Amino acid sequence: MVNYFIPVIVIIIIGYGLYKRIDIFDTFLGGVKEGLKISIGLFPTMFAMVIAINLLTNSNLIFDISKMLSPLFIKLHFPTNLFPLAILRPISGSSSLVILNNILKINGPDSFVGRVASVMQGSTDTTIYIISMYFASLGIKKIKYSLAVGLLADLISVIFSVIIVSLFFGR
Repeated sequence: MVNYFIPVIVIIIIGYGLYKRIDIFDTFLGGVKEGLKISIGLFPTMFAMVIAINLLTNSNLIFDISKMLSPLFIKLHFPTNLFPLAILRPISGSSSLVILNNILKINGPDSFVGRVASVMQGSTDTTIYIISMYFASLGIKKIKYSLAVGLLADLISVIFSVIIVSLFFGR
């Protein structure tokens, strides 16, 4: 049943186009051309983000910063190994999933760190990715306030992930 969902939708759209006497093929090609223009416009942003993410992860810079800040994290009762997830989550969903997978593999899903990491992954968003992709595709240049509010919401989510998991499951 599920396998037929998309073909049925396509048939309904084609049937509606025929009923309204719309040139379906030309309309489809127009949409493809517009989508291609948007994709070409987004390519530099996507390329820059891929380079930045690879630099952060492959150079181990993010892990070195985490080790340097570990005395501060210990005082704040923040698990040090969650810092890379907290930093990369606003940038990239897929790279943060890799880090989450490693955290769960090393600590286990039922550990305090595993639970906090899971809540953090689910309650934060890919703010920088969203703003750079969607705002760039729409040509919006003034992103200062959107970025600040989005990153503040991510920071609050990271902090409350630790607090909520501590309250419900303890350390």
